[in-house]
Amino acid sequence: MKRLPTYRLSLLLTLLWAVLLAGGITLLALWCQPNALREVLSHFKAQPLLIVLNALPIGLLLLALTCLLRNVFWSAALVNFCVCALSIANRIKLEVRDEPVFPRDFGLLKEVGSAMGSYQIRFPSAVIVTVVLISATLAAAGVFIRCAPFPIARLRGWLGSVLGAVCSIGLLAGLIVTLYASNDLYNSFAVSNAYYIPSVFNELGFPYCFCHQFTTYPVDKPEGFNRAEAEAWAASPASSGEGKAVNVIMVMNEAFSDITDADVFAFSAESDPLPNLHALEKQPNALSGHVVVPGFAGGTANTEFDVLTGMQTGALSDTTTSAFRVVNRNLESLFRVFDADGYRTSFFHPGDDWFYNRENVYGWLGAETTLFADQMENLQYKGRWATDDYMAGLIEQEFEETTAAGQSLFHYTTTIQNHMSYTADKYGAGYLFPDVPLQVSVSPEVETLLKVYVEGVRDADAMLGRLTTYFGGTEEPVVLVFWGDHLPYLGDNQAGYTALGMDVKAGTQLDPFTAYETPYLIWANDAAVVSLDWGATVAKLDLPKDGRISAAFLGAAVVELTGRKAESPWFSFLCDLRREVPVVQKDTYLLSDGACLREPELRQWRSPDGALTGEQLQSLVQKWRQWSYYKLRYEEIAP
Repeated sequence: MKRLPTYRLSLLLTLLWAVLLAGGITLLALWCQPNALREVLSHFKAQPLLIVLNALPIGLLLLALTCLLRNVFWSAALVNFCVCALSIANRIKLEVRDEPVFPRDFGLLKEVGSAMGSYQIRFPSAVIVTVVLISATLAAAGVFIRCAPFPIARLRGWLGSVLGAVCSIGLLAGLIVTLYASNDLYNSFAVSNAYYIPSVFNELGFPYCFCHQFTTYPVDKPEGFNRAEAEAWAASPASSGEGKAVNVIMVMNEAFSDITDADVFAFSAESDPLPNLHALEKQPNALSGHVVVPGFAGGTANTEFDVLTGMQTGALSDTTTSAFRVVNRNLESLFRVFDADGYRTSFFHPGDDWFYNRENVYGWLGAETTLFADQMENLQYKGRWATDDYMAGLIEQEFEETTAAGQSLFHYTTTIQNHMSYTADKYGAGYLFPDVPLQVSVSPEVETLLKVYVEGVRDADAMLGRLTTYFGGTEEPVVLVFWGDHLPYLGDNQAGYTALGMDVKAGTQLDPFTAYETPYLIWANDAAVVSLDWGATVAKLDLPKDGRISAAFLGAAVVELTGRKAESPWFSFLCDLRREVPVVQKDTYLLSDGACLREPELRQWRSPDGALTGEQLQSLVQKWRQWSYYKLRYEEIAP
């Protein structure tokens, strides 16, 4: 039988073909995306470095396989098939969930398989056929066009193949943890919306963005983690249906704070921007204090994560991460606790559903209903932000519809009106802001920041007053929880705080929690006071005298307040831990006896009654970290 003619490429021609094929595969992978290829190329034309950043990882993969297979076309066929399959998966995920494919998705193949039946997926048949045909054509070309032996005889065998592949993969790995990991480089490219991740992927190119995501949103495995041990914690016996049938309304108000209570402000009783908060704090049917949130002047979704799950954003990694970006599976949350008792559960936010990936995350957290800005009718704005007053009306409507249906309601709203920036045009040209009386002189810029911010605080406090008045007039038992997600951003380098003489720069102040404290209020109407046996139940909560708790303990306190502590081993553990250490912020601990200690100091600590040592307390906190990791990585929660 006559052998088919073959052509052997020299080393130089092999490298040339590798470059050309890598470029072609890159273009095909970009063509597989949902946006038009010409739009991507227009971004690349304006920012040529993107061409290299997208093609380079594909070229190095191609080179590694060429070393192993000794055939550049067979290698191209494999790389083309794999890269384009990943690109098609990204397209499908974007169309189904408005979220790109991330490297961490490789660890979720089981969840992906089970979720396939939950979505109506339209496979891009023409794209898939094109990729398969091109891969087959490349494979066929490899039969006729092969590589000539390597010029150096000692490297023609398996040693040379392995060395070449290792060098190529090693270089790619090095680039991923250096060049591709660079946030400065990533953020330097112009995009239409830096906060909308799908748009960024479309505009900067899927290969580059995918490689960048290898080092973003990290979750570190805690020291001593044992999966079997964590499974045993989660499997602890729990009761069900023992909670009190009270409606729970949780409102996390954007940048809500009581910084205006500082002595540097000179508000009178008549001009007080927080009259409702101050009046309610004095009522016997209210609990108040401060939550210590994950971040300073930002990170709204991180506070949502901490409150709803009982995990801590700051403990997920030694480096900065975004809690909602590491969520990719069903998690135990307040929504699920109340849902198990037959509650209707809902989440409202007058912003975009893609921001912080909330549309997907709240599904994983178990919210039965979500409502975002594009779904809200007759949305009312004050300047460019949806008003707190409108959201109060929406909450009242949700409550009325739920109780009319004979259900109890667990509801969570995240507001947006008092979001930065606090510029003079925030509420429209010519808006007149009331003066902010001060004991010190400040620059016009700082004065504007304060006037605009305090106007938002007034509206937030008015929302609190409206809700308590409304729920105070209903016979249905209601508990309202109202707090702020973080302190306001008052200029670069804390300019506003510095001008006021307020030391809030993280790590510099005598009190390490000052930069992270926002007020909270837990209020019960008359019906809830009776239903919960308010006085006795509140006493059993054993909240610290100064009212300071980590945000991750706030949701657990609500679970216990409504009689549901025994229904969840996880939230029960959090309630018990909070009694020993009300605040944990990275390696700083505020203990139940009022002592504030760093980890090295904690090792020498012992409780006044001698029942608990610092090492035992550290062990409890470590259990918290390990259990959180188990939840994020392994725990199976039914939809």
